[in-house]
Amino acid sequence: MTFTSIILRLELDHRMAALGDAIDVITASGGDITSMDMVRPGRDKSVCDITIHVTDTAETAVLDAVKLYPGLRLIHVSDRTFLMHLGGKISIQPTVPIKNRDDLSRVYTPGVARICTAIRNNPDSAYTLTIKRNTVAIITDGTSVLGLGDIGPSAALPVMEGKAMLFKQMAGVDAFPICLDTKDPNEIVDIVKKISPVFGGINLEDIGAPRCFEIERRLAEELDIPVLHDDQHGTSIVVAAGLLNALKVVGKRLEDIRVVVNGIGAAGGSICRMLLSMGVRRLVPVDRDGAIVHGGRYANPMWQWLAEQPQVERKSGTLREVLAGADVFIGVSRGGVLHADDIRQMSPDPVVFALANPVPEVEPAEARPLARVLATGRSDYPNQINNALVFPGIFRGALDCRARRINDRMKLAAAQAIAGVVSDHELNRDYIIPGVFNERVVPRLRRAVIEAAIETGEARRIPPDFRNGSTG
Repeated sequence: MTFTSIILRLELDHRMAALGDAIDVITASGGDITSMDMVRPGRDKSVCDITIHVTDTAETAVLDAVKLYPGLRLIHVSDRTFLMHLGGKISIQPTVPIKNRDDLSRVYTPGVARICTAIRNNPDSAYTLTIKRNTVAIITDGTSVLGLGDIGPSAALPVMEGKAMLFKQMAGVDAFPICLDTKDPNEIVDIVKKISPVFGGINLEDIGAPRCFEIERRLAEELDIPVLHDDQHGTSIVVAAGLLNALKVVGKRLEDIRVVVNGIGAAGGSICRMLLSMGVRRLVPVDRDGAIVHGGRYANPMWQWLAEQPQVERKSGTLREVLAGADVFIGVSRGGVLHADDIRQMSPDPVVFALANPVPEVEPAEARPLARVLATGRSDYPNQINNALVFPGIFRGALDCRARRINDRMKLAAAQAIAGVVSDHELNRDYIIPGVFNERVVPRLRRAVIEAAIETGEARRIPPDFRNGSTG
């Protein structure tokens, strides 16, 4: 269940209905009135705007009740979310004004020719003389948009615009959405390579598995700028951060826990890789057909890779069967696959990350009394596991040190940095992960990523605050 704000423009025929009648009808049918504005008062008829807060399930009931009430005419409905998107949510602004012909000659012809020549002679100077050093391309084909699936590139654009806003507001990174009208991995790789001279980094977004694995791998190998598929690595990083703190709450160690991960797609596969790199020794990946077992044979490349890892258990079974005795459940699958009885079979003080959106794998009201720590992907419950904690800061760090790529050490450093934002005196079962708007996240994440990039030889530039031989 989600909430939204809508504005009803109503015409009231005073011979049959008063404003109070409209208020009663709306509240009785499930709407919560937050404001009213008289648009056009009159003796016989009046027009007013009424803003209401309403659940998605009650919205239809409110509108039907208003339409049926004598003396009320619904002129139109304005959804505040739609209003926010009118004309798009981002724009391009110049950094210097053009006030006269002299300015024009410097930013464009003929003066710009000197800049072009300088870049031709020294291609690296594009980082200092163009937008490249601070610009990220958000690439999607719209095939795996969260909660919506394959909706195509045009319909995916509002999501990518929103992501560009978060890049800018949280980390000062200029990001631009590029929605591609192709699902062919070869074409996607080719297009991104050809536009890459403009960008300092590539953020792959909402590209369906298993194509996303190949696309990211090839771009990371063939480009000399960082490439990150956020659905994979952004998710795995924030999950890892949350898990590090959840284990502190329950008093368990990574090397001792048994972890069940449900949904081995782009996010689930990356989460499993991250868990193994962190030191988890007992892992049970689960997908539609049940547990992926050590020694098994699978057509899916990610599943086969997992089947070859010694930390993956040999025990087969359904999700409910393998969950018995688990210390941690991490779900990136679909809603309603678990119930309270399933959590009761887990080990004492279970940790449950039910991250399916908008409906979690288990109803939070059922899980909360049984799980010592519960996290979801939703903003209306504590411990929201949100990728927005990751991508602004990790790209800020990668751009600032001009990293060639974002490697595993940088990802782990990012997870540890996010976890570290929650201090020991703040840590509790309902606060294992900082909020998206916590201002300490991006600076700490940036520093950790740069340190890891320098240590692993990926950095091509030492930022001024890291010079004099210190990265502390």
